[in-house]
Amino acid sequence: MYPTILAVLLLVLTGLFSWRWLSTYLRRETLPPGPVPLPVIGSLHLLGSLPHRSLHKLSQKYGPIMSIRLGSVQFVIVSSPDAAKLFLGTHDTVFASRPQIQAAKYLSYDNKGMTFSEYGPYWRSVRKFCTVELLSATKINGFAGMRREEIGLMVEEMKAVAKVRKMVNLSEKVSSVIEGMVCRMLFGKKNDDRFAFKTVIDKSMEATGIFNLADYVPMLAPFDLQGLTKRFKSLSKELDEMFETLIDEHERHYSTSETPNRNQMDFIDILLSLKQEYSNTHDELSYTINRSNMKAILLDMVAGAIDTAKTSIEWILSVLIKHPRVMKELQKELSTMVGDKPMVEETDLTKLKYLHMVVKETFRLYPVAPLLVPHQSMEDITINGYNIPKKTRIIVNYWAFGRDSKVWSDNWEEFIPERFLDKEIDYRGPDFKLIQFGVGRRGCPGMNLGLLNIGLVVSNLVHLFDWELPNDMSPSDLDMEEKFGLTTPRRMPLFAVPTCRT
Repeated sequence: MYPTILAVLLLVLTGLFSWRWLSTYLRRETLPPGPVPLPVIGSLHLLGSLPHRSLHKLSQKYGPIMSIRLGSVQFVIVSSPDAAKLFLGTHDTVFASRPQIQAAKYLSYDNKGMTFSEYGPYWRSVRKFCTVELLSATKINGFAGMRREEIGLMVEEMKAVAKVRKMVNLSEKVSSVIEGMVCRMLFGKKNDDRFAFKTVIDKSMEATGIFNLADYVPMLAPFDLQGLTKRFKSLSKELDEMFETLIDEHERHYSTSETPNRNQMDFIDILLSLKQEYSNTHDELSYTINRSNMKAILLDMVAGAIDTAKTSIEWILSVLIKHPRVMKELQKELSTMVGDKPMVEETDLTKLKYLHMVVKETFRLYPVAPLLVPHQSMEDITINGYNIPKKTRIIVNYWAFGRDSKVWSDNWEEFIPERFLDKEIDYRGPDFKLIQFGVGRRGCPGMNLGLLNIGLVVSNLVHLFDWELPNDMSPSDLDMEEKFGLTTPRRMPLFAVPTCRT
């Protein structure tokens, strides 16, 4: 009897898998072209350790709008500016939502942050709050003095190191100065030894970027074959303890002193005030805000402001050291425009045209987020003759944009900032060639703050110091390999030896 039951079960399972595979294969006729998926795993086996490179290679075969099934989930991969314009420009309202993923469940308090929450009233209220209370021009300008102090401390530290010709871990130093500025904006003080934000955020970004079997093959989720569920829970616990401590400290301060002046409130103060007298400014959010929402929003701001800026600066300094011609050209511009001032000021940045070209060229070849955070369609839609079903996930392979010879000519592999000379290509422009900060409704509202922090750190380190690689290493030998995650930093830290230029 048991063999008969087993045979029936196997027959049923085989039939189910065959039906699923056949229905998927037939549906592919209306989807964009792409690789034929295997049963159960789909095309997960094709991604490799650097998915942005693997997907770029596949797009060269199947085109800039490519379908791919990962496990049981249908994706469309967008690999060119023109294709991105269709999905994130023309049809932005259809693709403005986010899919539910395990990383966001644990790290973003069940999708309560701005980055991973679904498109709708809650997301709009959180975005408005973060923009008004932290990322507006008025707020950013209000922290100019603080940024000057932090950059000054960094410069003095580099000068002390330069005097003794000591090697510097630039990746670490850049991370520290960015963390100092961000923590002062958010928490009203610099970080201390109690909070390992840099370490935990780095680990979180790496884990979140991994293609998680639990998201694509739900039947395998209970087995945690990649160990990601365990990692997410551990990271979530670390982050939660840090944010709980910070919020508790702010609440105790409220209870033992008078309500602070509006201009003296830091970001946590303002979050807490949503339940108090300040709720009339953000009515909708004040009705739903709780401890989990607060921590999810704080995580978005900490991770977004620290990780993207420090990773961008790390790559910009790397390409400058690797290309001495470009470094000298930038130093020449700085000497002309800034002169012998002890530091590059924020007011100087608008005059530094070559610096902006260097930043853009770095973003083109070394994007911080090679695969933008996935979008999800909210309804069925037809694009370029292809039927895109509701809840299809859209991945924009921005890494592929910078390697398109049709856009950047045959010399796309070369690092040439001058290619942006006299070209009106910006980060939110209509051409979609540089979408480092995303675009459309889900574009990053912190772009201006990020660019300001990047420009200040890079310009001061380049204007005031010359940089050499240690152990007589040639610039051409500098390792430029990346490490994949939600953001993509250098595989190895950047070490260099500074020399004062003045």
